[in-house]
Amino acid sequence: MSTKGRSLQLFFIDGRPDGMLTAEVFNWTGHVLRSPRTQLRETLARREAQHTGVYVLIGEKDGAPMAYIGEAEELAARLRDHAAKKDWWETAVLITSAADNLHKAHVKYLESRLVEIAKKVNASALENANIPPRSSLTEADRANMESYLDTLQMVLPAIRVDLFLDKTRVTKPMRAPAGTEPVFELRSEKMGYHATAQLVEGEMVVQAGSIVARVWRGKNKTPLKSQHLLNELIESGIISVSEKTGRIIKDYAFSSPSQAAEVVVGRSANGRTEWKLMGTQKTYAKWEEDTLGETEALQ
Repeated sequence: MSTKGRSLQLFFIDGRPDGMLTAEVFNWTGHVLRSPRTQLRETLARREAQHTGVYVLIGEKDGAPMAYIGEAEELAARLRDHAAKKDWWETAVLITSAADNLHKAHVKYLESRLVEIAKKVNASALENANIPPRSSLTEADRANMESYLDTLQMVLPAIRVDLFLDKTRVTKPMRAPAGTEPVFELRSEKMGYHATAQLVEGEMVVQAGSIVARVWRGKNKTPLKSQHLLNELIESGIISVSEKTGRIIKDYAFSSPSQAAEVVVGRSANGRTEWKLMGTQKTYAKWEEDTLGETEALQ
């Protein structure tokens, strides 16, 4: 996926952030419509719903995230069918082109690639049992669809669709080279945990080889998001478990220091005080305070 700066245009159709919205990118032929199921009637009446495209259904089943990815030559007809036969989904995402120039072979290719990506990322269970076969496209069409996907994978997380967002990262050295981001560590001699992490582009990236919890030990009555995430990382093989601990196999990006700390220790935790600058007793919170002070002094 491209790392260049891009401009994303969001339009909240009814003026509400939790209502219907469209997403478009300048010079991209794609068009994305996200709608809650409660507004399905209005969604099906829109022009985009009459187009050929790919769709994603998102919700929960038995308390766990669930999604379904499909394609149709007329999205409205397919979504009506799913509304009658599938009761678990709460959000529909319609992926089309503004000029309705995607044809059946295009959307079958996109469907196959999206299922493939979602299964690899494993952020949610899929109701799709298998990866559908890719349609036969010319070399030029395949290149066009891969370019389309590249932009789509930037757009979807921006509208809170994280199904295709790969949180694993390329492994880096345990200690940061001079002039790069500092390394933080979280240790528990009693439990045998020792994790290292770096703050990279706003994410707390816990490094491969970190020793972490193998089970959730917290006593919270309501499962935390981090508890679900720990279980998902174990199930997906990103955390390999032994008799007493787990080991992170690939660098993994967490949304905050606290989320990273909670997965490492297997309980509720304040990452701002649990993470320490490697080789010191300086907490993440103190490091952040000092860093912001240095920035202010330069102004």
